[in-house]
Parts: sequence; structure tokens; C-alpha cells
Amino acid sequence: METDMVFRNKINYINNLYEQPYLLIPNIQTVAKVDSFKAGKIACNITEDGIAAIFGPQNDECAGIVEAICYNLKIPNFQTHWQPKKTTFQDAAKMAIKMYPDPHMLSVAINDILKTMEWKSFTILYEHDDALLRLQEIFRNHKTFENVITVRQLTGFDYRSLLKEIHASGERRIILDCNTDTTIQLFRQAAEVKMTGEYISYYILNLDTHTLRQEMLQHSLTNMTIISLIDPNYGEARKYIVDEWTTEMPSLTVTAETIPTELALMYDAVDVFYQGLKMADSIKFEKVICNPGIDTWTDGEAFYDVLKKVKSDGLSGPIQFDENGYRTDFTLQILDISDDGFRPIGTWDPANGVRRTISEEDSLAQYSAALRNKTFKVASRIGEPYLMWKNKSAEGNERFEGYAMDLIHEISKLIGFKYEFYITEKYGSLDKKTKTWNGLIKELLDRKADLAICDLTITFDRRSAVDFTMPFMTLGISILFKKPVARPPPFFAFMAPLSVEVWLYMALALLGVAFSVYIITRMCPKDWENPNPQDPNPTELENIWSVTNCIWLSLGTIMCLGCDILPKGSSSRITVVLWGFFALIVIQSYIANLTASLTNEKLGDSIHNAEDLAKQTKVKYGTVSEASTANFFRDSNFSVYQKMWSTMESARPSVFVKDNNEGQKRVLRDKGTYAFLMESTAIEYVTARECELTQVGGKLDSKGYGIAMPVNSPYRTDISGAVLKLQESGKLSTLKTKWWKDMNGGRKCDENPSNKVKEEDANKMGIENFGGIFVVLIAGTTFAIFIVICEFLWNIRTIAVEHKITTCEALKSELRFAFQIFNKEKPAKPYAPSEASSDEDTRSVAASVFRSASSFLRLDNVIEKKDN
Repeated sequence: METDMVFRNKINYINNLYEQPYLLIPNIQTVAKVDSFKAGKIACNITEDGIAAIFGPQNDECAGIVEAICYNLKIPNFQTHWQPKKTTFQDAAKMAIKMYPDPHMLSVAINDILKTMEWKSFTILYEHDDALLRLQEIFRNHKTFENVITVRQLTGFDYRSLLKEIHASGERRIILDCNTDTTIQLFRQAAEVKMTGEYISYYILNLDTHTLRQEMLQHSLTNMTIISLIDPNYGEARKYIVDEWTTEMPSLTVTAETIPTELALMYDAVDVFYQGLKMADSIKFEKVICNPGIDTWTDGEAFYDVLKKVKSDGLSGPIQFDENGYRTDFTLQILDISDDGFRPIGTWDPANGVRRTISEEDSLAQYSAALRNKTFKVASRIGEPYLMWKNKSAEGNERFEGYAMDLIHEISKLIGFKYEFYITEKYGSLDKKTKTWNGLIKELLDRKADLAICDLTITFDRRSAVDFTMPFMTLGISILFKKPVARPPPFFAFMAPLSVEVWLYMALALLGVAFSVYIITRMCPKDWENPNPQDPNPTELENIWSVTNCIWLSLGTIMCLGCDILPKGSSSRITVVLWGFFALIVIQSYIANLTASLTNEKLGDSIHNAEDLAKQTKVKYGTVSEASTANFFRDSNFSVYQKMWSTMESARPSVFVKDNNEGQKRVLRDKGTYAFLMESTAIEYVTARECELTQVGGKLDSKGYGIAMPVNSPYRTDISGAVLKLQESGKLSTLKTKWWKDMNGGRKCDENPSNKVKEEDANKMGIENFGGIFVVLIAGTTFAIFIVICEFLWNIRTIAVEHKITTCEALKSELRFAFQIFNKEKPAKPYAPSEASSDEDTRSVAASVFRSASSFLRLDNVIEKKDN
């Protein structure tokens, strides 16, 4: 009905305002949409009355037969509805003037606009099969192996299950091609399944979407892009609608912003017809009988050629046709939805492609204005120093404190939004089997949270699921380990440089060399000496190399003591020299190993880097389960990290922990048998408070912490800009110093005097390093005292027997002398008792003189025998 009104009104407008040789008489016929037979019959009837052109019909079901009739009768046929190019009856379209944009050009325009939106993955929802023709350029330019495209057809009236499937898949970008009634119904159901909102984006291809009321589509700032042929700001359009339609057709309730495409195309079709009449020299209108091949309009083809040359600007923008009557010149208006309704943001035309009519700054300003009136739901997790409990009994943000809260607070001051924190337990990891996320990432995907902030690492998997701001902190994976503590050395540490076997072999070698020297010296002639050097012809020779002397020589050589008796034979000297060479090597090796052993005891066992961890098996190591650090080792291609991941996976009991606090406690509890792999910033925080822990080695990688938000978040640019401003102003550094050093005992280890041990003190060795040597010395001295006591008592007995005195008298005599410490001469016989008679003394002296005289007599006899 509205189309009829526009058609009739436009013809009357032309007849009243323009001087022309023709009077335009409208002939409007109505036919059912699916009754193509009646449509063809009506077309034949009106041609017999004499017509210059047929406009319509406005549906594809009846258009085919009317188009064929017009072709056979050579009557121009204006078509204002979507009609894809046909190949079967291509000739039938040669008398058609298609006001609707060329299907291929429209497909190119749709794809060009999509490119500017930079959608890499999306879901296409279409209602009718001809929509696939409008989407053909999208299919051609977006390869499935590069970008994920899901195509689903809308069937029935309930689309909630389909929308739920899309929501579960995580897709938040949708291309929609359906009629306006379906669009309204779909958005109502989408709101019920949480598929509307500021993080959902729709690209609607129906050219009449702009006619819908704003409240039908706008749901919580849903991102929506539509296209339209109608430019409501176009001056002529406003003039036609305001001046003509509102006065001549008050029952037509349309405005410049809501004029349907079909009405505008019908209006422009009549205008093109009129422009053609003015361009034609002279046209003779005839009555034509509907008899294909026999009767045709004589000037029909000439008039059709004139119509194809018409160029004008109408309600649907610039108009121009190709040689086949397809409209090739048109301008698409690109609009998005705002608080004030649809807002033009750009245009597309075949010559220039996409052109923005609103600056990026203006677009961001709109989002910034919305940002100031929004309260963000911020998801985080408890973990020092990012977020900690301040007062569990309080409400809202007063319950928490930490670096994350301070950071969001500083950002909110720059932008002007409000925020409310709540807690989750996990960071967020992807289940490879089910393709689902948990933790913070899931909160963002489910739209329960607007932001997620904590020590959340930016990874490839997470970046593919959510958006991140620029990093507010850079870091890397490192090793948390217990500080090496000098182990108490073994009591007999001086024996550590050599193994027990070596000590035993050395003892056997010493005894073996001693007996070898004993045998060699007894066989070697040069080692037999004259006991009396004054006798040139001794009757007996003496050998000083007894077993005890040989053992003393061997022991003195290896102990570097030297010896006052040395062999004289070549063979015995060779043996002693080789033993000395052996002793030299052993002693120097012992000294070197002793030095290294004492140094290692001072330093203790230590891990210096990841390679050291991978090479050994004594120290276990692990990470937080299902966190970015674990994923780093799992996905790494570096052989060392692959080996470490395999070791961690196969370790029993498990080396994985639920959070950093548990990992820190395990490092302390296991006392040097467990190392924890975690972010360097967390290690800095821990080691500033736990003086027994330290960071080992450098960073294994480089990454950053960022604030996560749903994909396509309109606030990402503002929040990233705020983070950059905080970084440039030094506020991020100030916040880190506050929570890492100033708060919660962060300088504890700096002020601990036990951590300020001087280097020279650390290198000093204590008594524990030499305890065993002192024990050996004491034990040896004690044993020597025991031996001397035995020798003393044995000597007492010998004296008592020789001098025929009692043991008690001999003991008193020896003790009396022993306590005379300044007396250096000892009599050959023991002290006589005080009661002894003088005659006994006389007899003793006489006996001594007699023995001396006998000795001289024996010496004289020896001299006489020698002279003879």
C-alpha cells in the first residue's frame, strides 16, 4: 500500500511541477505474491491499453514472468527488489532496469566493510538461500584454514538454542542476513540468552534495518553495524520526504531516517523514467498485444537504451546503470547504534571503497563517555601482593588491598569509571579436550566480569580467547630455591679427599714398600756396614735396616718427615726414590682435594640454572598446575625444557602445586630438595620476606602481566592508554616499590644482621673443619702415653730383677729420678735405699772397677792378636 502511494504521488508531482509533452497516468494493479499466472495475465492486459514502462512487481516469484513479457514486447521493466543475476534466462533481463544494487557489487561492498572491521572469526546467520550470494565475496576472501567462519541457517521461530550454541562456542561476532521481522525476533531472544551487550558485535546486512526503532535493537550497548542505501542527511531526500510526503501523503508514517529501501527505489525508478523521457527525442507510444514474436513496441528498445544512460541522485543515492540495466553506481551508508539511534560512521562506493565519516577520536570519545558511567565487575584472585584480604567482614572493595586494587584505582582516576572486585580461584587454562576455559578467562567469556587483573600472564592461548591491555609489568620465569647452607663437615673431614679404598691401599703400599726395602737391603752388599769404623778388618758386618727401621723410613717419606738413616745401595735407593715420587703425588693430590672439599663444604650443594636442574635427580622441581608457567614448559620446543616437563609429569609424588604460596612453603619444607619455578616478580616479593629463599639463575623467558577483558571490548584502548600514562609518569614503579618493599615487611631481609656476613668471615674455617685431626692427635698422644707407661713398668721390672731389689724399690728409684726435672744425667744403677751399709757401697765400687779392668784386658788381647 505504501509503495502504491509513493508511486502515485511521484507521478502526480511530476505532472504538476514539470512542463512536458506527456501526461503520466498511473495504472496500479495488485496481485498476490505467489500468483505468477495472474501477474502475467495482468501484464498482458495493461500492454493492450498502451504503456511506456512496467514498474514491478516487488517480489521475485512474479517478477520472472513479467520480465519475460516485457522482453518479448520490448517494454522497459523497472525492478526495485533484490533479484540476483540469472544465467538460465539471461536474455529475459535485457529490458529490465534494476534499481536494486548489482548483486556482485553489493557482495564486494559487504566484504570491504567487513575488512575494515578486522574480524578474523565470526558466525554467519542467514534466513534465505539468496543471502549466500550476497556473502560470496566473504567466503572467497576468508579462507577456512586461516580464519574460523561458522555458517548457520535460521529456521523456525525459536532461535534460542542456536544462540546458546554460539554463546557456548565463545564466538561474539555475528553477521546477520534476514528480514526485519526476523531481526526483531532474534534480538529479543538473544537478550534472553545473554547474546547482547557491549562485548557482542553484529553486522546486519538487511538494507531496511535502519527503519527499525532503536529500542528494538539496542540492548546494553550492543555493538551493531548496519548498511543502508538511504542517506537521511541527504538534502534532496529530506526535501522529498518533508515537503512532499508529509503534505501529500499524511497517512505515510515515514521519516528521512526510516524510509524503507523499496519505497525509495520506487520513487527513484519513477524519477529515472521521467529523466529518460526528457532525454528521448520523440517517442511514439503504442498499444501492444501480448503476442510474443508478433507484436512489439517499436520505440521500446530505443527508449530502454536511453533509460540505461540516465544518471541522477535520488533518495537511494547516486544512480547509474551498465549496458545490461544493472545499477552499478550506488553509495552504501555505514551506521552504528548509539544512545541517539543510528549514527552514520562511514560510506562505501565502487570508486572509493570504504570511507569513514566519523573520526576515530569521536568514536573513542563515545566509548569514553559510556565508560565514565559504568561500574566494572573486576575478577581477581587472592595472591600476594596483587590482592590480599584486608577485612573479610567488610563489604565491597573494602575487603581487599593490594597492587591490583591500587592499579585499577589509578586507572579509574584517569578515566572516571567505578569498579567492584570479586574473587575466583584459578588463573584460567584451556582444556584441550573439551576446548573450554576455567578461572578468570571463563569469567570474562561468560560476561560475568568486565576486567580481570592479578598476576595474569599474557599467553597465546589466552590472547586468542580474550583481549589484553598493554603489559603493566614485565617478567620472566625463574627458580625459587632455598639458600645453600654450609653443611657441618664430617668429623673426620680430613679423610674425605681420599676414598676408604685409597687409604687402605696406601697402608698396604707402605707396608709392602717397607718389607721390600728390608729384603733388598739385606741382599744389597753396600747396606752391610762395619760396626767399628776403627777396625779395618772387621770379623762381623752390621745391617741397620731392621723391619722397624724400614717401616719408619716409609712412614717418614710419605709424611714428609725425612729420616736420619738412608740406604746406600743402588737398588735400595731406587726403591726409596720411587716411593718418594709416589708419596709426592699422593700428598699433592690430597692437599688439592682437601682444599676443594673444604670449599665445597663451605658453599654447600647449589643449583645455578635450569640446566643444572635438568641434569640432576636429587632436587625435584615443579610449578603451579595449569598455569602459564606449566604451559611454557609443556609447549616449549627447547630440549632442556622438554626434559624438565617430562620429569615433572612423571614425578611421584606430584611436584605441581595449586598456587605460589604452596610452592614457597614446599621449598622451605623440603630443605634443598625441591625447587619451584615461578615468575620473577613473585620471587622478588618472596625473597624480600623469606630470608632463607633466593632466586637462582636468570629469567628463562620474557613475558608480561596484562589486564584481561572480553574480546572486542570497546574500553580496551582507554584502559591501555591509562596504563601507558601510569608507566610514563613512574606511577607503576612507585606502586611496585610500595607493595614489594615498603609493605608487609618487604625490607626484612635487608635489615637482618645475619644476612650481612662479611666475605672474609664466610671464607674462614671453624673448628668443625679440623675436629677429626684434633681427635687423631689426642688419640695418638694418649696411645703414646699408654705405651710409655708400659715401657716404664717393664723397665721397673727389669731393674728389679737385674739389681735384685724389690719392684717397689725400683719404682721409687725411677720415680725419684723422674721428678728431678732439671737433672739430665741418669745413673746406670738405681738409687740405693738410705738404710744401705757402706760396705755394700764399697763392694759395688770394687765390682765396677773389676769390670772395667777386665774390659781393658780383653782389648789388649785383641791388639796382640792383631799384631801377630
